[in-house]
Amino acid sequence: MTGGVDLPFDLSPRAREHSRSILNGPIPREAELTADVTIEPGKSYGFFTDTTVCIGCKACEVACKEWNNLPADEVGLTGHSYDNTGALSANTWRHVNFIEKAGRGHNGARPGVRDNDQAAFQSGWLMMSDVCKHCHHAPCMEACPTGALFKTEFDTVVVQQDICNGCGYCVPACPFGVVDISRTDGKAHKCTLCYDRLKGGLEPACAKSCPTDSIQFGELDVLHRRAEKRVAELHQRGVTSAYTYGTPEGPGATGDMKYLNAFFLLTDRPEAYNLPAAPTRPSNRVGPALSAGLAAVVVLTLTTLAAFVGAPRHDR
Repeated sequence: MTGGVDLPFDLSPRAREHSRSILNGPIPREAELTADVTIEPGKSYGFFTDTTVCIGCKACEVACKEWNNLPADEVGLTGHSYDNTGALSANTWRHVNFIEKAGRGHNGARPGVRDNDQAAFQSGWLMMSDVCKHCHHAPCMEACPTGALFKTEFDTVVVQQDICNGCGYCVPACPFGVVDISRTDGKAHKCTLCYDRLKGGLEPACAKSCPTDSIQFGELDVLHRRAEKRVAELHQRGVTSAYTYGTPEGPGATGDMKYLNAFFLLTDRPEAYNLPAAPTRPSNRVGPALSAGLAAVVVLTLTTLAAFVGAPRHDR
């Protein structure tokens, strides 16, 4: 008994050490208690987002804004169901998508989301907490001329605002539309995967606040195995449309992206979640585009020379 409450038998030993509230300072390596993860430099960390258990509570959005001291975007009615933030931006690093789907309908009538005859697992609504993907081969880093974007010791991608010159090259380079330029300071901003919290041994704020564990934080290899197990479980339960987006050699890891440190379990096509079906690195298109441009210049030059050489001469 601890404080009149029985502790579960599967509680980790470290959690038993801190069974009572401690307010005189942070708990060392707290992520071991909250996420069963020991955060160490040199390892790859990320997010596994299981959209089938997202309830759209937006706790992740609130936790992200509170921890990073991010202001609200323009508050108003968007006309898109319960989606009040609209999209990721310089001030919104977590965005919960609300996608209203059609049901199967009755007696040949036009299907609608409010039909009662629907399968389980978000058949009427799709909800997904979107975030920076922290790509293994990050196109934003390749486009940055000042080195403001860098890979941390935790294999995540962070923007250094004191080095960013606000050129905006990273914005179109991102195939997921994540990076945004702030209208306040003119610098690029996006999710840091709570870099400051990781350095302190803390689980990222969004994952820690998620009440259904839709957002799970951990080492990438562990998360990949967990995602494979979850997909197999859903298939056994009849949700055969479930798949992972952003895992190695899977959808979302196309175009030499290799893999995404923030990957997702989806049950519909990527476009339904505002994700590209086959993201690519813009740098891969530089060579072919340059070759095509040079070829066009050569053809135009030869055509012009041929026109001058073949033109009739009028001697006086």
